[in-house]
Amino acid sequence: MAAHRADDPRERSDGIGWVTRAIFGDPRLWLDVSAAPPPPGHRVAARYAVVPSVARAKFLLPLASRRVGAASTLAYNALRPRRVRANRLAVGVLAGLGATGLARMPVLTVAVPDGVEETELLLAAHLGRLAGSRLHAAIGIRPPDPHHKPTLQLFDDRGAARGYAKIGWNDATRAMVAAEAVALRELPRDGGDFPDVPRVLRELRWGDLAVTLVEPMPARVRRLSHPERPEVAAMLAVARRGGPAAAPRPLRGSPFLADLGARAERAGGPVVDAVAALVARDGDTTLEFGHWHGDWVPWNLGRHGGRLVAWDWENSGAHRPVGFDLAHQGFQSALSLGGRPVPEAAGEMVAVLQRHGEAFGLDATRRRLVADAYLVELWLRTAELAAGGGGWSDRLHPALLHVLAERLSDGTG
Repeated sequence: MAAHRADDPRERSDGIGWVTRAIFGDPRLWLDVSAAPPPPGHRVAARYAVVPSVARAKFLLPLASRRVGAASTLAYNALRPRRVRANRLAVGVLAGLGATGLARMPVLTVAVPDGVEETELLLAAHLGRLAGSRLHAAIGIRPPDPHHKPTLQLFDDRGAARGYAKIGWNDATRAMVAAEAVALRELPRDGGDFPDVPRVLRELRWGDLAVTLVEPMPARVRRLSHPERPEVAAMLAVARRGGPAAAPRPLRGSPFLADLGARAERAGGPVVDAVAALVARDGDTTLEFGHWHGDWVPWNLGRHGGRLVAWDWENSGAHRPVGFDLAHQGFQSALSLGGRPVPEAAGEMVAVLQRHGEAFGLDATRRRLVADAYLVELWLRTAELAAGGGGWSDRLHPALLHVLAERLSDGTG
């Protein structure tokens, strides 16, 4: 940027700061949240209501029209918790009436230099040109985190959802959006217990950004009525790609262990010892191996027409112990939804495996192996994100290593 301006949100260090830097990073763009007019030689290209305020920004609501504003706020509201749903409904009504100003929400103005095409500087405009119709972006705001990816929820002039543009802005997140595109193209779509998944519409590079555009979810998708209850049949269908169970094989000599060991060697440090301890204790234990979603949690699931819908496949992979998605749901629900520390989240994961592990062919020994192998996998994912420019997760590192050391050293799990 040519000069520092207090009213340019890109100068901030909070959520709206990192999101606007990622999405509106070109220094030729003029951004302002003070209601000041653009400087001479610039024209307004987009305006967003900042919900609810700049300091507590959660959402950038496009003000292209009343219809677009209302649609971007109300779409998929049934997936949100009740309190959030009520707040979104109130904002959506205001947007539909063209009365967001009554809530005194500030407006983010984005202006482009005269003589420069909007499609050259604005990702939503560029995607609209590729799609053959003008598109408007609703943008969620999350706290600054090098693991997070900005996402544009795209709507046309009629207010119809046209897709999600997931944006990789550093090495770690660029790899994640590319991995999701590969996964979505390979998933079966034959129904049965396998969940419905979105299709990839387009992949592209936009300057330094990697973008994967996926189709929108069904308009009437709803959140799970019992989000704490594991979707066992769907998890098994994902693990087996909708086919039969694979024959169990020992941990030792498996592709999973070869991959785990190679990744541990690249990461170095105590995780190498953790893998060695896992093999020494459970190397001869047999397991069924298959695929996993990689982030199977209630907020990545919904229901539509009586079928399960699953999205966010960027961490999926093959050659994982069957039961990894069950372990992940137990751990991450406690960590993220429950706000519990890593040792307690690990305890909840063990409890979930004990309650539901029989359906996955897991006796006590196999449950212990799946739990500890999952924690190694999760720590390696954390280390790989850090190495890719994502930084370390303070919630997971080094706490995961401490839990692993305790579980593997006492031999009890």
